[in-house]
Amino acid sequence: MSLLTKNGAIITAITALLLAGCQVSTSQDSKGVTQNVTAKKVEPQLPPLPTEIRGIHLSAWAAGTEKTRALVEKYIEGTEINTIVIGIKEHEGKVYIPGVATADKIGAYQETAPDIQEYLKYLRSKGVYTIARIVVFKDKYYSKSNPKYAVKTPAGEVWTDRRGVSWSDPYQKVVWDYNIEIAKRAVELGFNEIQWDYIRFPSDGPTKLCRYSYAQHNSSSSAYALVNFLKYSREQLAPLGAKVSIDVFGLTPSVQHDMGIGQKIVLMTNEVDYVSPMCYPSHYAKGEYGLPYPNAEPYKTVYRSVSDGIARIPTEKMRPYLQDFSMGYKYGAFEIRSQIQATYDAGVKSWLLWDPNCKYTQEAFCAKNADPVQCSSTTFRKMLNTRGLAYPEFKRKVTKKVVTQPSSAQVMKSTDIPPVLDEEKAK
Repeated sequence: MSLLTKNGAIITAITALLLAGCQVSTSQDSKGVTQNVTAKKVEPQLPPLPTEIRGIHLSAWAAGTEKTRALVEKYIEGTEINTIVIGIKEHEGKVYIPGVATADKIGAYQETAPDIQEYLKYLRSKGVYTIARIVVFKDKYYSKSNPKYAVKTPAGEVWTDRRGVSWSDPYQKVVWDYNIEIAKRAVELGFNEIQWDYIRFPSDGPTKLCRYSYAQHNSSSSAYALVNFLKYSREQLAPLGAKVSIDVFGLTPSVQHDMGIGQKIVLMTNEVDYVSPMCYPSHYAKGEYGLPYPNAEPYKTVYRSVSDGIARIPTEKMRPYLQDFSMGYKYGAFEIRSQIQATYDAGVKSWLLWDPNCKYTQEAFCAKNADPVQCSSTTFRKMLNTRGLAYPEFKRKVTKKVVTQPSSAQVMKSTDIPPVLDEEKAK
């Protein structure tokens, strides 16, 4: 082979490596002839992830369709949306990501987006923050497959709520481990955060008939069972680099008790990175917060809930879920922007939107490169002006403080703290 031919081949190889995104280094002998070519893969520089979250929730089914992905593309390219939440385990117990051994074993896995890992990589390349939402204890598949670890009736049968769905026992560590198995797989696939939903005890149906593996069950022990789970999940997921958040009832920030479901916001917040009260105005009873019809007062409802929350937990951990759907009252761009503005006015800069149909109101969003807070204020005032309305006079004086220890109303007696029930380990 001639020198020209050899050098030509080397040049061709170098060109191919450069096109592939590789760094190329060469060395020459004393005659100036290239002796070797080495290549090192250069990873593309990824854009930074957002610190102020403005997101939408997608079901796993929606996230797997080209139609929804095309809409998401419009949102992330043209609007302020920078975060996508995907429900990877829902309230009936179906698991929508592959590679979870226990889910496969009990028949809970349902394929919806076989290319989910590639899609997450794509979203990451766009600087989009991704959250895997996991329903924890409301789980028909696991509880029916493992009745020993289900919530029971006094007769020892598997208890079901008013919709006929059974629940896993929140006191049982084997139940925790199953959900953390799903969470770890989600992180492995590329999700940045795990969001625990239905992190609570049952609230619907004949709850007085619920029986748990912890015989001394009461409101205090139930609250601590959830805290124990959150502490354990943080210990398991933090080494993987994943953030952890929780969804709680919208009234949880405003009450001292556990809502009858074990949710005490101060105790829970100490074990997670973010808290998302579900501040859907349609879900508040008439008269709540002194409002005749909270559903028709989205600004005031959200402002009060978020304000109550940051009076008790760190502001930077507050990230409410807001409503982008109609239930009893028509919601459009004005109602959605009202909730977002209320969140900003309360002092919180992150929010998530929920629509069960995953069809979001793009007209309510600010442009991608606009200052989100300034744009929101300007947009909201224009919307008020066109309706002949004044800025809502509902501002409350809120003492913002960081609560690092439980308030006196949330301290448990040692006799109320349940042990971690690990029956599998005891075998």
